[in-house]
Amino acid sequence: MRKLLVLLHRWAGLFMAVFLAVAGLTGSVIAWEHELDRWLNPGFHYAQPSEAPLLPATEVARRVEAAHPQLQVSFMPLAAAPGQTLVLMVAPRMDPATGRPHVLGFDQMAVHPATGAVQGTRTWGQASLARQDIVPFLYKLHHTLFLPRAWGVDWAVWFLGAVALLWVVDCFIALWLAFPRWRAWRKSLAFRWSRGARTLNFDLHRSGGVWTWVLMLVLAVTSVAMNLHDEVMEPVVSVFSRTTPSPFDERPRRTPAEQAAAPQLGRAEIVERARAEGLRRGWPDPPGFLTYRPAFDLYGVDFYVPGISRPGLGPPRLYFDGATGALAGQRVPGEGTAGDLFMRLQFPLHSGRIAGVPGRILVTVLGLAVAVLSVTGVVIWWGRRRARSAQGAP
Repeated sequence: MRKLLVLLHRWAGLFMAVFLAVAGLTGSVIAWEHELDRWLNPGFHYAQPSEAPLLPATEVARRVEAAHPQLQVSFMPLAAAPGQTLVLMVAPRMDPATGRPHVLGFDQMAVHPATGAVQGTRTWGQASLARQDIVPFLYKLHHTLFLPRAWGVDWAVWFLGAVALLWVVDCFIALWLAFPRWRAWRKSLAFRWSRGARTLNFDLHRSGGVWTWVLMLVLAVTSVAMNLHDEVMEPVVSVFSRTTPSPFDERPRRTPAEQAAAPQLGRAEIVERARAEGLRRGWPDPPGFLTYRPAFDLYGVDFYVPGISRPGLGPPRLYFDGATGALAGQRVPGEGTAGDLFMRLQFPLHSGRIAGVPGRILVTVLGLAVAVLSVTGVVIWWGRRRARSAQGAP
C-alpha cells in the first residue's frame, strides 16, 4: 500500500510542481496587489492636484461615456480614496455599422474624480511586463496561467480546478507518507540543519509539509472553490446544507441585442435606491462600488468605505433590476444557510483577507512555502533518479 501511495505522491507532485510553484509565487505577490500597483504606477492611481470639488462618481462615469460613446462603464467605485483616481472597468458598445463590439484597445481607465479627465488607460491582465501591466499580469497568471478559452470552454478554469482537486487528494497522501513510523513521529517534524544539503532538502519537503499541512489543505480546497465553484464545490456542499441561488441563477441570459441596449434605470437612481435600502437596514457603510451585468440586466452595489479595508467575509452586496429598480437579491456576510456561509468563506480564506493584514502576510508566507515544497519535491525525485541510474536500475 505504501509503495502505491509513494508512486501516486511522486507523479502527482511532479505533474503539479510547476503549476503550484507559479501559483505560490504569484499568490505571494498579489496578496499586496493594490499597494504594489499604486507604488509602481502613481500616475495611474493618484489624482493630479485640483481645486475643483469632487464630482459624484456616477457623474464621472456619465462624462466618460459621453466623451467616449464607443464604451460603457461596467464596474466602478462610487468614491475615490483621498488623493486617488477613480479606476473604472469599461466594455465596448456594439458598433451599429458592423454589428460587432467596438475595438477599444483597453478595458480599464483611471479618471480624475473632480475633473473627469482620463489620467491613464490599460488592458487589465495583458501579457506584458511593462510597469503599468505587471501586477494585473501576475494576477491573471495566478488565476489562469494564460491558458486560452476555446470552443466555448474556459480551459484555465478546468485545468487549474483539476490541479486543485489533485492537490487536495495529495495533501492526505503526503500526510500519511510523512509518518512512516508513528512511534518516531518527532522525526517528521524536525529539520536537520547540520546534516548537509540533501538531508535538509528532504526535511524541508517532509517536515515543512507537515508543519503547514492544515493551511496547505485550506489553500487547496479554496482553490477548488475558486475554479470549480458550480461544477464541484457547490454540489458537494449542497449534500450537507442547501445553498441559496444567486440572482444570476434565476434570470435568463439576455440576447446580444438586448445587452447592447442601455438599462432603463441609470446608475444615480440605483445608487440612491441602494443608499435608502442600506439606511433602512441600519448598515453603517455607504454604497461603495457599483457593477452592471448587461447579460442579466442586473446592478450590484457593495457597501463599504473606499480606502478602508476591513477583515471578514467581505462587504454586503445588494442586486437591483436594471429595468424596474426592484431589489433582486442580496449577499450579506453572516446571513444565509450554513452552505452559504461556507461558500462565502472561500475567497476571504484563500486571499487571507478574512484576517486583514496579518492574514495577507500569512498568505504571502504560504505562497513561498508552496513554491519551496514544489522545488524540494522535484530535487528529491531528481536525486533518486540519478542514484538509480548510477546503479544501473531502470
